[in-house]
Amino acid sequence: MYRSLAVALAGCTAGLLAVVAFGAAARPTAPAAGSLVYFGTYTEGKSRGIYVSRFDAVTGALAKPELAAESVNPSFLVAHPSGNFLYAANEIDAFGGEAAGAASAFAVDKATGKLTLLNQSSSRGTGPCYVSLDRAGRHLFIANYGGGNVAVIPVGADGKLGSASSFVQHQDAGVDAPKRRTPHAHSMDLDPAGRFALAADLGLDRVQVYRFDADKGALSPAEPPFAAVKAGSGPRHLAFRPDGRFAYVINELSMTLTAFRWDADKGALTEVATVSSLPTGVGVASGFSGAEVVAHPSGRFVYASNRGHDTIAVFAIDAASGAPRLVENVPTGGEIPRGFNLDPEGRYLLVGNQKSDTVVVFSVDPASGRLKPTGQSVAVGAPVSVVFVGEAAGAR
Repeated sequence: MYRSLAVALAGCTAGLLAVVAFGAAARPTAPAAGSLVYFGTYTEGKSRGIYVSRFDAVTGALAKPELAAESVNPSFLVAHPSGNFLYAANEIDAFGGEAAGAASAFAVDKATGKLTLLNQSSSRGTGPCYVSLDRAGRHLFIANYGGGNVAVIPVGADGKLGSASSFVQHQDAGVDAPKRRTPHAHSMDLDPAGRFALAADLGLDRVQVYRFDADKGALSPAEPPFAAVKAGSGPRHLAFRPDGRFAYVINELSMTLTAFRWDADKGALTEVATVSSLPTGVGVASGFSGAEVVAHPSGRFVYASNRGHDTIAVFAIDAASGAPRLVENVPTGGEIPRGFNLDPEGRYLLVGNQKSDTVVVFSVDPASGRLKPTGQSVAVGAPVSVVFVGEAAGAR
């Protein structure tokens, strides 16, 4: 969920995996040793903005992070497919004299990892908590948790952000609903073909689906316009299997993972299965909530973070049905695991423990998907997201 600042701030200083055949031998090329990895953070404690480290994809070693750029609550990050730019959602409630947050564009110095602010653009809603990019890097998609809305922001050839080309305010469930709910958009991603945008709305218990016009940067409702999850689940983030046939939604409140079959022609989601991200016999307790979901590049595994329980849930994915099966829950070595990510080849998983101010590295078993601590851990204040930058790192 988004975090508001105590004092209103004005004028403060996310992409998809390529489509490949399920289980095919072709996989992303590993980044060179010493590739860049960035950490988005909350800046109400030890952090001052966005931090950068060097990651060795051969050994799994992570260098001591350094401040790449000062920024206010740059909670969620996304890298441009070129690796030349980085974008952040500034999770604030006031920008440019309006009730809105901001998106920040940075130029990446690949030699030093330092970031130079290019410009900022209004998110058009309060508490922006998520950003993503289309595969060409021409459009930035942003979800505003506080405002309950989503927007599309054009990206120039120079990496700078324009003003929003499309804006959609999510509506509440209506007076005829069993329980009137307030919209809280928590993420927005394009499908692998780039034709539809999917926005998980935690408050509405829906994944809203929009047709996307890439020429105009415009959103319009798909038919059907949404897919619902069980009431009270709180859908948060979504990840597609690399072949584009299935999508996986982490539900924050119920701590479940919902698998959907994706109809790429119609833009329709059909539920396959919903399973708990907690071990058998463990229920949702006070302080527990789901956070992030990431699909392995092989398409065989999906991972989800459990805050409070402080574990990463490892799921095996059935090749034909797309159904998930919980394999194990692995302690993250810290408190409140928020964002995490796999390196582009899927050999390592890096998880940010928000409350304990650490990023911990795990190795991934290629046969089972199971995780094993490498002993690598670095200090980062309130880490929220983990993003690799480079030719193989994609746009997530």
